[in-house]
Amino acid sequence: MNNMMQYKDYFGSIHYSDDDKIFYGQVEYIRSLISFEGEDVASLRASFEETIDDYLAFCKEKGIEREKMN
Repeated sequence: MNNMMQYKDYFGSIHYSDDDKIFYGQVEYIRSLISFEGEDVASLRASFEETIDDYLAFCKEKGIEREKMN
C-alpha cells in the first residue's frame, strides 16, 4: 500500500500540506476518526504510534471493545 503506515494491525494514511508545511494522516478502515500529524517523517511515525497506543489504552480503561479493520 502506498502512502500508508502500519502499526499494531492499524493503518494510517499519509498526506502533506504544503501550505502548513506539515505531514498529517488518519487511522483508516475503522469508523472512529483518529488523526495524527508531524513536522517530518520521524515525528509523523511517532505521532501515529502514540495515537494508536493511546486509543488502545482508552478502550481498555473504559472497558470498550476496540475497533478493528472492516
